Amino acid sequence: MGEMLLLARCLLVLLVSSLLMCSGLACGPGRGFGKRRNPKKLTPLAYKQFIPNVAEKTLGASGRYEGKITRNSERFKELTPNYNPDIIFKDEENTGADRLMTQRCKDKLNALAISVMNQWPGVKLRVTEGWDEDGHHSEESLHYEGRAVDITTSDRDRSKYGMLARLAVEAGFDWVYYESKAHIHCSVKAENSVAAKSGGCFPGSATVHLEQGGTKLVKDLRPGDRVLAADDEGRLLYSDFLTFLDRDRGAKKVFYAIETREPRERLLLTAAHLLFVAPHNGSAAGAPEGAAAAAAAAAAGGGAPGRRALFASRVRPGQHVYVVAERGGARRLLPAAVHSVTLREETAGAYAPLTAHGTILINRVLASCYAVIEEHSWAHGAFAPYRLAHALLAALAPGRTDRGGAGDSGGGGRVPPPAPGAPGAADAPGAAGIHWYSELLYQIGTWLLDSEALHPLGMAVKSS
Repeated sequence: MGEMLLLARCLLVLLVSSLLMCSGLACGPGRGFGKRRNPKKLTPLAYKQFIPNVAEKTLGASGRYEGKITRNSERFKELTPNYNPDIIFKDEENTGADRLMTQRCKDKLNALAISVMNQWPGVKLRVTEGWDEDGHHSEESLHYEGRAVDITTSDRDRSKYGMLARLAVEAGFDWVYYESKAHIHCSVKAENSVAAKSGGCFPGSATVHLEQGGTKLVKDLRPGDRVLAADDEGRLLYSDFLTFLDRDRGAKKVFYAIETREPRERLLLTAAHLLFVAPHNGSAAGAPEGAAAAAAAAAAGGGAPGRRALFASRVRPGQHVYVVAERGGARRLLPAAVHSVTLREETAGAYAPLTAHGTILINRVLASCYAVIEEHSWAHGAFAPYRLAHALLAALAPGRTDRGGAGDSGGGGRVPPPAPGAPGAADAPGAAGIHWYSELLYQIGTWLLDSEALHPLGMAVKSS
């Protein structure tokens, strides 16, 4: 039996790889196979422009200042030297301080160095300021934490600096500012902040509706549970819970809190998770009344035709999400206008449940089970081999009981217990972390797709 399960996993890996490779050949999304897209046209930043268009030390950019790092402090070990030969470090203090930075800053800087050489052959990236141990910057500057650098090109051609800033944005810096005619300022989030905002999950305190009645905390879901979901036409139904694509019981995460007023509901989910919105919405508060009317008409009768999935980080007040409401003695999905979108930190863990239909009602709000890529149908298709393998393995051992056990699980499903390395092994009560199949898809996606197709906070950062 163990050999058969191992063979099933190998076949599953081959199947999903071939499916995604064929997808790459068919539509040519980027690296790997197929016709490449035309390079994206890059627009230089204007003088004094910064991206994103928020203050540097806010959650939407590089995050709060966490305290000065000195050579004698415990946090000094967070800094790592950068000896990239393709980067010129000014190091006017002759202490090597400009070479010291956090690992995230180092990664982004190295990526930028490649972009600079590609953009201007013979020109290198130049760092004029890195970690500051001498107090030369303003109070609470991220230079004191090794999270900021000031950069120019090696030829010091100021006509290039606007494009240099754009390349820094593309390289993944969390905040880029065309600060001075003499340099560009770039900064990154703290390492722990990145981990806290990564992944695609809901808090453990979120609730789902069970087929036999009542609700259950998402963290308590077990294979065999059937939870409220919706099909492609927006019809409510109950779908089998299969596994957790990500599960971290002790995680402290930053969630987007999406709130509606009529009816009053609130959903918390991470930035990279997908949420369904009604079609023809305005993208911000103050959308035209016609847009709201169109959304209401689209969902009349409980359906949700034309719905689209957006990253939670892109949902704005004035857009309409789908919530469950009682109308005419029956439950149906109706559009509800988003009243507010805020950030909230929770310590109840992070969970990403997967259902057979790829959708789930969390806190009475319809959400996708997927994250990282803003194409729900692509993600659902990519998980087809996993769903098939899950069904086959369940059929091979129909006499085995639900892994979650009877009693509090509320599920009546009968699925086989997991074997090491088999689909579903991550469902065991003690298992945690990102599901192996999700990691596989992510690695294939980074190879086949343009980097811009994947949410920058899509995959949780593993601590080293």
